[in-house]
Amino acid sequence: MVLLEMRGIVKEFPGVRALDGVDLVVRAGEVHCLLGQNGAGKSTLIKILSGAHGVDKGTILWEGEPVTFADPIAALATGVATIYQELDLIDGLSVADNIFLGHEMAVGGITRDSDMNKKARELLTTLGHPEIRPTREVGSLSAAGKQIVSMARALSHDARVIVMDEPSAVLDPDEVDGLFKVVEDLRASGTAIIYISHRLEEIRRIGDRLTVLKDGKTVASDLPAKETSTAELVQLMTGKTVSSVFPRRTDDVPDAAPLLQVAGLGRDGEFHDVSFDVRPGEIVGIAGLVGAGRSEIVETVFGARRATHGTVKVDGKTLRNGSVDSAVDAGLGLCPEERKSQGLILDDAVYRNISLASLTRFARYGISMEGAERRAAREAAKSVDVRPDAPDRIIRTLSGGNQQKVVLARWLLRSCKVLLLDEPTRGVDVGARAEIYNLIRELADAGVALVIVSSDIDEVLGLSDRVLVVSDGRVVHEGPSTAINASGVLDRILATHDDQQMIQGDVA
Repeated sequence: MVLLEMRGIVKEFPGVRALDGVDLVVRAGEVHCLLGQNGAGKSTLIKILSGAHGVDKGTILWEGEPVTFADPIAALATGVATIYQELDLIDGLSVADNIFLGHEMAVGGITRDSDMNKKARELLTTLGHPEIRPTREVGSLSAAGKQIVSMARALSHDARVIVMDEPSAVLDPDEVDGLFKVVEDLRASGTAIIYISHRLEEIRRIGDRLTVLKDGKTVASDLPAKETSTAELVQLMTGKTVSSVFPRRTDDVPDAAPLLQVAGLGRDGEFHDVSFDVRPGEIVGIAGLVGAGRSEIVETVFGARRATHGTVKVDGKTLRNGSVDSAVDAGLGLCPEERKSQGLILDDAVYRNISLASLTRFARYGISMEGAERRAAREAAKSVDVRPDAPDRIIRTLSGGNQQKVVLARWLLRSCKVLLLDEPTRGVDVGARAEIYNLIRELADAGVALVIVSSDIDEVLGLSDRVLVVSDGRVVHEGPSTAINASGVLDRILATHDDQQMIQGDVA
């Protein structure tokens, strides 16, 4: 049964037509995957569906009848709930309070906590997670737990269509399996899921049908999710053929002295006794589950966290513990995991975000040389193909892939010797992802030493020359990336300490 239809949807903003006649048809009890590059119009379409934006032209039908979602409350009342990538939960409130926020169960104006806790427990049990206590503070939950709470909130509104925007972006493989089990249960109950993800392997695994957007238009619809090839999807999304193969180096890593030397590094309660070297032109990957200590390691190497034990050297020089200035002066750069909150000034211009690490270069006697700063930043942006070519544009308006390129351009302008990349392609579409992979390979070929952290194990193995596997804050494996596969990485991550002692050799 067709539950939701969006026909000929048009939405214009000053100077741009974000949607130009988009069609979307969703049936009850299906997982309908919505695909497209950053900037294709997915977010605008979802905001219209959720009531956050109005429609300029076009029709929305609910069970065959025209409807108008004047605001998010109207969308929820009809049966459409949206779970955004950046979850809108309030950490200081309980699970039950978050589930019923805005539609609290009350009698005579007095909130009935016991009734909300009971109903929240029923919803969480329905979702297969009775272990999440309704009275627990949401801020203490894992990312996966918060996803479940957001789904329970959607179900508390009797939602018949649930939109999930990049729901697996911060989940480890086990948590993704749990998410998919919940999605399958919702599908079996007749709920329709609109699933948005850049991970094509997830689409094929969980999806029923596909709609593809490009440049604000529907370029394909009603495609079978499991049978449609990756090559066809990439062609539809980008308009060109993008190789799914990671770029490979043509020569071996030069046998040179290490540029980065990490020895016995540790932070009490986070990670212990981490040691590795990275030579010029080498890419070292760090794989591990969420919470294993991956990000904490690279942030400590960079000086953003103070080490309890150990040393970090760049080009033979020992860095001052806990000093970002010391790291940057020595030629170290970091592209952080959360680029929006940790790596960018979102309401500032592109060129200012690029020049952040090099401001002293563009000042003389305390006077800023803004023209030189803008020109240099623009050249750095061009070298990584930031689009559009508009150095004064506010960076918040760029797609995720182009925002990530801006962070890379910052360290190119700084001419760093060692670059640490934490989740370099999170939230980045398939076309921009291929471009970033090529940029990483070009940096390595130019002699930069790189360390890559990613929750995508295939990405770590595909880009790296050598890989470290981290579990519970310890390195449990180190070796060539060609000598281990994704299953071998997971085996080492999930093995107990005793099992680690029994594992001999590499898994090909």
